[in-house]
Amino acid sequence: MGSELWLAMGLVLVVEGLGPMLVPKKWRQMVSEMSLLPDAKLRRIGGCLVVAGAVIAYMMWPSK
Repeated sequence: MGSELWLAMGLVLVVEGLGPMLVPKKWRQMVSEMSLLPDAKLRRIGGCLVVAGAVIAYMMWPSK
């Protein structure tokens, strides 16, 4: 289980790094616009991302 967790974390870092690496100006603009959003909206976005990630992980989890 430990190696799968590290693999997942590595893939998250790769995906997160693509924006600043490929389109740094657009990425910076997006981050600055997101910083202006109210906390409630950011929490809603974060919650949706957590739920989507959990659903994907559940669907991809190998059944034993």
